[in-house]
Amino acid sequence: MNSASEHGATNAPEPRVRWPYVVTILGALLIVGFLVWIMHEYTQPAPLGQNRAAERAKALAELRAYESDQLNNVGWIDPAKGIVRLRIQDAMKIVEQQWGKNPAAARSNLISRVEAANPPPPKPAPSVFE
Repeated sequence: MNSASEHGATNAPEPRVRWPYVVTILGALLIVGFLVWIMHEYTQPAPLGQNRAAERAKALAELRAYESDQLNNVGWIDPAKGIVRLRIQDAMKIVEQQWGKNPAAARSNLISRVEAANPPPPKPAPSVFE
């Protein structure tokens, strides 16, 4: 018989041998945690000051006022092409009237207005490699 099996020894390490592993693992975790904390602090943007927050609020209010004006008032978009901006309610009434009377004419009118407002892009010059 083997002498180790005679004394009831197992392959498990003794409790004294486990402590260096535990300390090493905890140390590695603490180092990684410290590095994560440092990177978190390093990558945080500076807080907004009161003056910057006021500027942003003012810009947002101006943008919303401009959008409201554009949606609720009529105006010229391109006078040379005869393109106007209508209120949504007025545009819907005109569409209902045109499509209710003659859908085919309304469709062709719509297509012609879209083509006038959005001309096709110019054709590119032929390549020297063709």
